[in-house]
Amino acid sequence: MNRTVVPADPVGPLGDAWRACVGTGRFNLALRQDYQEALALVQRDIGFRYIRGHGLLSDDVGVHRPYDEAGHRGTRYAFTYVDQVVDAYLSLGIKPFLELGFMPESLASGPDTVFWWQGNITPPRDHAEWARLVQAVLRHLVDRYGLEEVRTWPVEVWNEPNLDVFWKNADQEAYFRLYEVTARAIKDVDASLQVGGPAISPGSDDWWEPFAEFVTARDVPVDFTSVHAYATGPAQHVPFGVYQTLKPPQNLLDQFARPRELLAGTPLADLPLHVSEFNSSYRPDNPIHDTAYNAAYLAPVLAGGGELVDSFSYWTFSDVFEETGIPVSILHGGFGMLSHRGLKKPTYHLYAFMARMGGEVLARGVDHLVSRDPASGRTTVLAWQPVGGTDAPDSPDRHEIRLSVPVSWPTPGAGGRTSSWQELQVSAAGSGRVFLLRHDVDVEHGNVWHAWGEMGRPASPSSRQLDLLREASEPRRGASSAPIRPGDDGVGRVDLDLTLGRHGVTLVELDPVSDETPAWIDDTRVLGR
Repeated sequence: MNRTVVPADPVGPLGDAWRACVGTGRFNLALRQDYQEALALVQRDIGFRYIRGHGLLSDDVGVHRPYDEAGHRGTRYAFTYVDQVVDAYLSLGIKPFLELGFMPESLASGPDTVFWWQGNITPPRDHAEWARLVQAVLRHLVDRYGLEEVRTWPVEVWNEPNLDVFWKNADQEAYFRLYEVTARAIKDVDASLQVGGPAISPGSDDWWEPFAEFVTARDVPVDFTSVHAYATGPAQHVPFGVYQTLKPPQNLLDQFARPRELLAGTPLADLPLHVSEFNSSYRPDNPIHDTAYNAAYLAPVLAGGGELVDSFSYWTFSDVFEETGIPVSILHGGFGMLSHRGLKKPTYHLYAFMARMGGEVLARGVDHLVSRDPASGRTTVLAWQPVGGTDAPDSPDRHEIRLSVPVSWPTPGAGGRTSSWQELQVSAAGSGRVFLLRHDVDVEHGNVWHAWGEMGRPASPSSRQLDLLREASEPRRGASSAPIRPGDDGVGRVDLDLTLGRHGVTLVELDPVSDETPAWIDDTRVLGR
């Protein structure tokens, strides 16, 4: 097997489009303690910048409150729950990516709803009243959090209006009217507030050109465009779940790129593009989300998606999520990278691994991403077993990767990195070796879904079972060191031979060894050495 030689010089920045935003269950759920605990864990290990979900204007948040009592008539806007949720977000270091929807029942033009929690999907019966509602929300947020802060929050108009399940009759003309009224209302509050859309689901290319033509012809404000991406086929229903076919991971990247292809030559072509939802499956009850396969499948998407879009938001961070009702078991195919009770799924570890990568990309391959931290010289390798979806051959039990990885670190007083073999030999930090910390997730390791299956799939695990699942969900970790050798290019290098398990995702961190072992130490005299 040939060894891939990783370049010593960076080929570009890694960027953070992959963690710019993350999805969430409906707005009201953020009031729950377990939700906030799960988000705190995610922020500690990964650190997303924005969070997006449905239902800001739905009745269970209680913002729009018309009254006609005792001779008094009008509308009160109540922000009790809005303040609690946004305060919680900001305290955890994450900002809201505001999605305006669904329609308050008192303002809706019809009774049509979506989801178990009945979000109303009809246009407003009074667009002027809708505009006043939007402005009331934005003005309150500006008053409470400051204009400079709220200017950094994207405001997205509705969710997937190209689907009749989310927008009555998928009426394009009605959505364009809603978008125009909303965008102008937002800009009347402050011209620098960010507004965008149309937040459409996959497979609706015929929305992009009309949307661009409409906003251009009418000079409607658009600060960003947004789209969703999923790669599964129609749902094959079974009780409390579904099975679906799955396209190759490249399909998601193709979907990321598609809007800019369709908008080329229009005034919207160069606007920021946000994938405000993506995952393998669009269903909240597909077991694929719980598996190691999902992590291996999404690894090349996280590694390469930032080359195509400004952000791509994993849907969702937690299984505290109730679109199809209250989950019937602790693992039920939910979107979340965390299950109920905060159990880490393999996809969680993929994101946590990415969070440990450096800011400089040294190499991208079909099964690896190599990065370096420019400040410390620490090198990181993310590796995965390529998987190809339903029509691909079955994955083998192991996948091998051989890399020649350059090593470098700053030399005290030198004002920069040391990377040549000669310099490494005389570096104050150089011992001729690097420390390797390896983290592994695959079918059998760091895979709570596998452990849960071996446990007999308890729907409501006992306290002991939860503790065992929590332990089993952690990656396998191993520590070692490796010698630095001179490369043909004069650069100090480490040969890295990785064998990944089935559906494996691995992170290897390489740090310089500064050997401080006293001369009198003799490990041969230590029993068990």
